[in-house]
Amino acid sequence: MAQSRNNSSRGGAPRGGGKPGGGARGPQGRGKGSKAGTKGGFKSGPKTGPKSGPGKPKASAGQKGPQKPRAFGGVDKYERRASAIKEHGPHRRRRPKNPPVDRLEAHDENGVRLQKLMAQAGVASRRVCEEMILDGRVEVDGQIVNELGVRVDPALQSVHVDGMRIQTDEKLVYYSFNKPAGVVSTMEDPDGRRCVSDFLDVRKHERVFHVGRLDVETEGLLLLTNDGELTNRLTHPSYEVPKTYLVQVHGPVEKGVGKQMREGIKLEDGIAKVDSFKLIDSKPGHVLIEVVLHTGRNRIVRRMFDAVGHPVERLARTQVGPIAIGDQRQGVVRKLSHTEVGTLLASVGM
Repeated sequence: MAQSRNNSSRGGAPRGGGKPGGGARGPQGRGKGSKAGTKGGFKSGPKTGPKSGPGKPKASAGQKGPQKPRAFGGVDKYERRASAIKEHGPHRRRRPKNPPVDRLEAHDENGVRLQKLMAQAGVASRRVCEEMILDGRVEVDGQIVNELGVRVDPALQSVHVDGMRIQTDEKLVYYSFNKPAGVVSTMEDPDGRRCVSDFLDVRKHERVFHVGRLDVETEGLLLLTNDGELTNRLTHPSYEVPKTYLVQVHGPVEKGVGKQMREGIKLEDGIAKVDSFKLIDSKPGHVLIEVVLHTGRNRIVRRMFDAVGHPVERLARTQVGPIAIGDQRQGVVRKLSHTEVGTLLASVGM
């Protein structure tokens, strides 16, 4: 009896702990992919025998019980994330890269993006315009804008780049006309003489008017535009826009004539003087002189040279403010570039 009880206590009970389906673990229990203690109900203890599968290290002699899995390197990232969620909630709003531009007075939410407007005006590519804005080189209504996202109204606001205004109103146009001699400085002439409109193509040129006048026999630069404010400033004496002329007179010319014209010549409508007097060329019987003056009185250059005893043989205006006639052919109407328009507007404080 005692021997039977000893056999029962030692090995009579199955290894499976008496669970249904238990029994002595056979060779199939060690096969690849078997899961001890799940489907078969086996309960395995610590393994001290040979490796049961590839990649499992052999337990050391002093090791007791199963070891905890090694922490992987990215655990700190998840701990920080959990801490941030606990502190700020699961849907924390991202901080915007730039503060909102609504606080700027120059911003018009219904307008056009500033860099797009600059690119359309011919300043540079849109990417370069963005860099110019970030560098603080752009002003809108006198306020420096160095943030992207600002919108402006091109019809109501002025934009300056490096101190030069850019024309943002596409309805305004600016032309340079090299007027030949014998052309009247009007759009229509009741006597049927050639006038400015005869050189304009109605299919290409908008309705414009001339800035100032040149007498019939004077040739050279005549500006054409539909910008009324610019016209008023270019012709108003208070802005003192310089005008350059090439004058051909009968020579030789005495040395004191230049000094006399710079100091002032008395005419029937007051004193007139030139800002600059320069001898350009001299040929037998003819002298070419360049004069610069800012007054716009009628036939002022011809009257001044008549007063000093050298009547004008040929007269041409070569420059108005920053706009020069250059090598433009006579009778040609040329559209001013964006840079020329900007310098012209800046010359009269626009």
